[in-house]
Amino acid sequence: MGKTRLEAFSDGVIAIIITIMVLEMKAPHDASLHALTSLIPVFLSYVLSFVYIGIYWNNHHHMLHACRYVTGGMLWANLHLLFWLSLVPFTTGWMGENHFAALPAAIYGVVLLMAAIAYFILQQLIIKSQGADSILKHAIGNDWKGKISPVAYASAIALAFYSQWISLALYVSVALLWLIPDQRIERVIVGADE
Repeated sequence: MGKTRLEAFSDGVIAIIITIMVLEMKAPHDASLHALTSLIPVFLSYVLSFVYIGIYWNNHHHMLHACRYVTGGMLWANLHLLFWLSLVPFTTGWMGENHFAALPAAIYGVVLLMAAIAYFILQQLIIKSQGADSILKHAIGNDWKGKISPVAYASAIALAFYSQWISLALYVSVALLWLIPDQRIERVIVGADE
């Protein structure tokens, strides 16, 4: 089965997720600077989530680019990933509206952790289906970023009840880690084409 429908569907869902997040940000009913500053937590949680969704979109695009065909298991694994990503707008809004309180910050981390696990499952299914010489397998190598991220999320979930600011710092750190463009797949694809 070709991969174009999977790519198009995933791109559409991710675009809707971003749209929902921005629509959740309500304009203040007051024209004062104070009314605008009260929205800073909502805006900051939106920015963090926008970056995360962008990272997933970018990496998902590269991962599927390294894939030759799609299996039924990959379709379900992709839906599993999109399910967790679709919860990001809810947890983003809850966390921002409650000024990064402990429980919303922890639940935000649970969604990030589950999305990371879902992404890993999809990645492994692609590698398994594409064979021992999979482009993706060669590209990801030891995947240190993929191993550090879930550990950081799990730590942030637990730490949210001690200090939600440490928890948020971990979420931001992981986002910054992934924000640096990951060119592993591009290098392997270019090398394979030469």
